[in-house]
Amino acid sequence: MSDELAETGAGAPKNDDARHADKMAKKKAARDKIMATKTDEKGLIIVHTGKGKGKSSSAFGMIFRHIAHGKPSAVVQFIKGAMWTGERDLIEKHFSDLCQFHTMGEGFTWETQDRARDVAAASAAWEKAKELIRDERNSMVLLDEINIALRYDYIDINEVLEFLRNEKPYMTHVVLTGRNAKEELIEIADLVTEMELIKHPFRSGIKGQPGVEF
Repeated sequence: MSDELAETGAGAPKNDDARHADKMAKKKAARDKIMATKTDEKGLIIVHTGKGKGKSSSAFGMIFRHIAHGKPSAVVQFIKGAMWTGERDLIEKHFSDLCQFHTMGEGFTWETQDRARDVAAASAAWEKAKELIRDERNSMVLLDEINIALRYDYIDINEVLEFLRNEKPYMTHVVLTGRNAKEELIEIADLVTEMELIKHPFRSGIKGQPGVEF
């Protein structure tokens, strides 16, 4: 019987398991060596951009992580207006002591159809954002959809860059979301993720749904 097992390769899985264990041990040793060199901490400038979904959702995931760790944070929404969202409702009802939430937009530019009004709303949101970022009690500040305001030049990109470089407290994380992030912003960021659109239900006639889009 043992000869038959050897001939049919019945003992091969054990050999495969041993090879896999050896490969993973080497990979872990290499990974541990790399991780041992990563000792610094700093407040990150984080950009979520791209045509795909998930930019704000990912950013709110970071906000909820902060809440879970008991770290104060804040959110400024530059474009979204009075529309109800699950994130805002949950934070305002249950975590307002840990996360300030400011919805300061009036909707997308095609909804207001008033550039002066859009510029005024974005400028007010930026002033609030600077106030929250300067407050070192906030470990993270999310600037939701600010990239859209920057794309339409509602806010001066150079002012934003200068502020992030020179006034952001060293340990404060700032997250900036929205499509078409400016190249200058991407250049100074520590972490940039571009969401790629592959499929979207909207193209099949499916509207935005609670719990998925908002």
